[in-house]
Amino acid sequence: MAVITCGSVVKLLNSHHNVWLHSHDVHYGSGSGQQSVTGVTLTGATVIGGHHFTLPLSGNQEVSAFGVEGEGDYLDDWTVLCNGPNWVRDGEVRFKHSSTDVLLSVTGEQYGRPISGQKEVHGMAQPSQNNYWKAMEGIFMKPSELLKLEIGKDSVRG
Repeated sequence: MAVITCGSVVKLLNSHHNVWLHSHDVHYGSGSGQQSVTGVTLTGATVIGGHHFTLPLSGNQEVSAFGVEGEGDYLDDWTVLCNGPNWVRDGEVRFKHSSTDVLLSVTGEQYGRPISGQKEVHGMAQPSQNNYWKAMEGIFMKPSELLKLEIGKDSVRG
């Protein structure tokens, strides 16, 4: 059974709506004003964060992309909720925002211009079929490879 470990870099697909989690250089016109996060049907290192802003289409909590080269702040922390002790490679998971307790979700609302047809990604308070995600592509770290990287970092720091 293949598991997804810390250090893996993955592309996420919403299982119910069949859209990829996506960010691009189109910023919200209200709320945080940060880079929008959407769901796209197509197959930059930013991190996704949650805020206490309401989105215009669904009225749910805003999810945005922020940061440079993976560096953000405490609003970028999400917890992976697995159906067992590990994130299984073919399994579905949920992501719970650590500060606001909402679940990363897509419910089908679509934007108009300038990102026509892309679906709104947001935080929802209640679990549903709309907040299941799968890792479909990526760079998957094996536990032994991750340990070697950590040992190498400690040797450089020492």
